[in-house]
Amino acid sequence: MKKIVASLLAVVIGTFMVILDSTVVNIAIPTLVDYFDSSLRILQWSVTAYTLSLSAVIPLAGWMSDKLGAKRVFLVSIGLFTAGSVLCAIAHTPQQLIFFRILQGLGGGMVSPIGMAMVYRIAPPEKRGSIIGMFGIPMLLAPALGPVLSGWLVEYASWQWIFLINLPVGIVGIVIGNKFLPSFPKHEAPALDIAGMILGPFAFALITFGISEGSVSWTSTRTLSGLIIGGAALACFIISCLMKKQPLLELRVFKSSDFTRGIAASWIMQTALFGTVLLFPLLLQQVKHYSPLATGLILLPQAAGSMIFMPLAGRMFDKVGARPPLIAGMILISSGLFAMSFLRPDTPLAYMMATLFFLGSGMGLSMMSLNTHVLNATPPHLVSRVTPLTSASQQVVTSLAIAGFTGYLSSRMTANLNQISVEKSPLEAGITSFAETFFAAACIACAGLLLSFFIRKPKLAKTEMAGSVLTDDAEL
Repeated sequence: MKKIVASLLAVVIGTFMVILDSTVVNIAIPTLVDYFDSSLRILQWSVTAYTLSLSAVIPLAGWMSDKLGAKRVFLVSIGLFTAGSVLCAIAHTPQQLIFFRILQGLGGGMVSPIGMAMVYRIAPPEKRGSIIGMFGIPMLLAPALGPVLSGWLVEYASWQWIFLINLPVGIVGIVIGNKFLPSFPKHEAPALDIAGMILGPFAFALITFGISEGSVSWTSTRTLSGLIIGGAALACFIISCLMKKQPLLELRVFKSSDFTRGIAASWIMQTALFGTVLLFPLLLQQVKHYSPLATGLILLPQAAGSMIFMPLAGRMFDKVGARPPLIAGMILISSGLFAMSFLRPDTPLAYMMATLFFLGSGMGLSMMSLNTHVLNATPPHLVSRVTPLTSASQQVVTSLAIAGFTGYLSSRMTANLNQISVEKSPLEAGITSFAETFFAAACIACAGLLLSFFIRKPKLAKTEMAGSVLTDDAEL
């Protein structure tokens, strides 16, 4: 049992570090804008590039584990993530920071999926539920602690420490993992989908770039080039995946209408929710002038709501399925975003914190229900190949949402600042810009709420021969 705990500790350390780093940078963005004397439109790429690089390597996790061994890939991934963190801390330009964040993401993308697979194989069958439940602790604690830790480091140390803190944590994780993680046997890996590996990240990066440039002009050469070339690359990526027997991402699962409705609802929820996550620290620091630490503490209700309602959603799902908790969650998310669209310069802090709690509660109810529903709607023989699809698509959607909402906020800010008059101060113009952006997110969330009513319990999937493909919903 001691060996199991030590192995689990190594996996938890690595996973916690990666998830934590996904939240700490949001608080530091206003500080980074001032430090590098750059624009929000450029610095948001330090978040977007990280999530895009995560999505690029997630589909490779299984193939790399089969080819090189899970333990070796896991330790190398932690090492690459840690090295990328140190490089981020010594970046001298926004471009260097963005590039080093890509290195971080290339390492961090494999940590969670390989870590989860190793925990599943390490845990004895009779204790698997409780041990996997322990593995879920970093997924709940990291989003809660990230903003507070980041705020404290930025305010009382320097922004570099939000990256440097990963150095000792990463070294401890590597040492413990090297000593206690078992060496799992290698398996014969299928041929790597090189075309998909190149076309997918290339397409998503260009489309995200085009959306980001749309804040300046939707008809500019940079915007149109990103969207057109990215769209063409995406079409080639889809065709390539559909033609291959062992594609990088298994897109044939979209023939299941239950899966398609579930994943579409998930994307809409993530667009509305995660696309606005970056806006709250900006609003609190740049407009309301709260300190980084105060901003982290103000954001705690969102994490608390998620931690409270995620276990409740699990129990509800077992009894009544995905639809009731999903509808309740999307109502909370839509209501919270609409409430934020009524922001005024004198809006009380308690009002904002209550809204954040609603958003976190809605996320806890919706996310768990949707993720489980999507897996249940997947034919059994495709589950292992669909997990990378859902994980990678979540990162891509988050990247697109952050770029889209950041661009929309920048465009509304420019328009409202141009209308400043005696009656309308710069503070009011800034608040109005954020309120309009939250209103756009609320409208998207309402579309997700409507789709939630069409979520049904998936039909029992028929197990088919290995290598078989989907035919129609009747078979699913």
